[in-house]
Amino acid sequence: MAPRRDSGAGAEAELPEYAGHYLLESRLGSGGMGVVHLARSTSGLKLAVKVVHAEFAKNPEFRSRFQQEVSAARRVSGAFTAPVVDADHDAERPWMATLFIPGPTLSEEVKRNGPLPPEKLRRLMAGLAEALRDIHRVGVVHRDLKPSNVLLAEDGPKVIDFGISRPKDSELRTETGKLIGTPPFMAPEQFRRPREVGPAADIFALGSVLVHAATGRGPFDSDSPYIVAYQVVHDEPELTGVPDNLAPLVRRCLAKEPEERPTPDELMRELRSVAASYDTQAFVPGTRVPDGDTEPSVVPEVPVEEPARPVRRVRGKALLAGAVVAVLAGGGLAGLQLIDGGGTAGPRPTASTTASFAPWATKPAADGSESIPRCTHASGRLLCAQRGLVSALDANDGRVLWRHTLAAGESPGRAPVVEGGLVHVVTGSGGRAVALDPATGATRWQRDVSAYSGVFFAPGTLLLTSSDGKVTAVDGASGRDLWSKRIPGQRLPVFAAFDGDGLAYATSVSSDGARTRVTAIDPASGAVRWEARLTGGLTPVGRAGADLVFLKGGSDYGETGAVVRYSPGTQQSLKVPLDVALSQARATVTGERVYLLGYDGSLAAVDLSAGKQVWSLQTSVSRGSDLAADGTRVYFSAADGRLLSVDARAGKLVGQTTLRIGARSDEVAAALPSPQVVDGRVYAGAPDGTVFSVASGSPGD
Repeated sequence: MAPRRDSGAGAEAELPEYAGHYLLESRLGSGGMGVVHLARSTSGLKLAVKVVHAEFAKNPEFRSRFQQEVSAARRVSGAFTAPVVDADHDAERPWMATLFIPGPTLSEEVKRNGPLPPEKLRRLMAGLAEALRDIHRVGVVHRDLKPSNVLLAEDGPKVIDFGISRPKDSELRTETGKLIGTPPFMAPEQFRRPREVGPAADIFALGSVLVHAATGRGPFDSDSPYIVAYQVVHDEPELTGVPDNLAPLVRRCLAKEPEERPTPDELMRELRSVAASYDTQAFVPGTRVPDGDTEPSVVPEVPVEEPARPVRRVRGKALLAGAVVAVLAGGGLAGLQLIDGGGTAGPRPTASTTASFAPWATKPAADGSESIPRCTHASGRLLCAQRGLVSALDANDGRVLWRHTLAAGESPGRAPVVEGGLVHVVTGSGGRAVALDPATGATRWQRDVSAYSGVFFAPGTLLLTSSDGKVTAVDGASGRDLWSKRIPGQRLPVFAAFDGDGLAYATSVSSDGARTRVTAIDPASGAVRWEARLTGGLTPVGRAGADLVFLKGGSDYGETGAVVRYSPGTQQSLKVPLDVALSQARATVTGERVYLLGYDGSLAAVDLSAGKQVWSLQTSVSRGSDLAADGTRVYFSAADGRLLSVDARAGKLVGQTTLRIGARSDEVAAALPSPQVVDGRVYAGAPDGTVFSVASGSPGD
């Protein structure tokens, strides 16, 4: 038979028809060793089949490694893993088939819905402890436990991918000079003594996974594996955001010495004291997104002792200033000028900037606290939310107009939203929705939303989704329920809304990641206006005229490979591939242009009318904010508080503001707020608690 074509790109676009007797239907993900496909047996049973890359199938080392994986996976098949159904490591393209487990990976869940609430974190930790107990009982060490290797099934977490695991009696050794694993989730001994790695390394990884699940980041974060290696071996973990009742246990898991870490049995005993009983409700409902990171990363030539330079994770202004100097000297930013009035150089006003405007900077918190403000511009005001506070600022000069104090410990994870004439803020992990008077900051109404799995804003309403898929619409002005029902065809919808059309878009991805169902509803009535079934796993990011714009593919450690434009009127789609796939991409749509920023700082522009990518740029800014654009400039923030400006036509960095990192330089926000571009001005929040405004454009225009 002729090979079937998959929608993926690259060498694996031509897929084999079968692996053994199993029909390969679509791709679930890929990694360093092979591609994972959704497949069916002759009887119709759904399976996940990993097929080794063709170029590796002839390599004896990779065949041995794959045989090792099959052996390890068979030894641990049980309640906490994906059971092995069949395998053939002697085939021309070696393969292994396991039962397909519906549900997202932990990395997908955190990216889509944010950090897990405390009760789900406890269940996750308990489930992973049970899984490691069973894995270790049969003499296997996983060695690559990470969020993308944890599936969130309805009956609890499942640990997958034993590609670099080692039974204790294994003769297969780590190749000299190379480390195999994923640095942010590796234990110190994996860098120092890789041949002596034991079960305690998996406990360290469990601690790192829990931090990611609780905060959206790891306890040791950097875009360089060398820096991560140093931090893992020498630095204390960053646990800000981990619930207080779990933080001590997580810290024990992250002890530098293996003997100081708890065993899985000790973890389970400790967790029983944290919560006397565990919720038996479905663990985390959701869908699995294709093209995730399903394989361990291979990091060649990372020093197995200490890195040569003692680089720490953003420890103070001096280090960051040095890092910026290094980037300016060698990262393509040489000659950039400051674009704010931060004591050095101010902007030259553009034609759209009033003559009276001058850059300003304000700390809204009266006590000077340094949590990052997340702001929205509305009617000449900036409405900002940060830890313990909501405030309104005059957009012209930064004066604080009013402050609304939140309860102790409440920290909004997103900027305020204006709906129904009121300012809406959601606190914590969806704990409380508060509606404030925009003139005074007084509470007009509030609601406990902790029982809902999702809180979304749509024109004039809040849309609350329950774990059973039911959606409740709340009037933004009064707080009263407008309607409550399930959206046809949407099992657990995720909503998005964009300015200009008054609709809310519910999306859900099929369990195999092959299709996305989109339903456009009237948020005031719940009436369905139109629906479509589109190819691939898609995430809506904006509108181009009357058309919707999606990103195709992606997971927390996966990639976005294309931009898709869909026209509801003609029911036609246009896919524009990216020259190079972007990891964890963020995007904004302005006119016919889509701008995308990857986790590693790769910025790309796609012209929808031309149907092609028009430029790309490496900014050297990892974990950047959401993007904002005004047609001539693209703006985004860095974790050190800088606001960067990029020429939208030429794809060149043209300006940046000064550092605003604050005293707690070891705290890194899980997600940075998007700048706001309005009437020739740009507004942004910084980690030192500052809100500031500069003129749009840049010096030298």
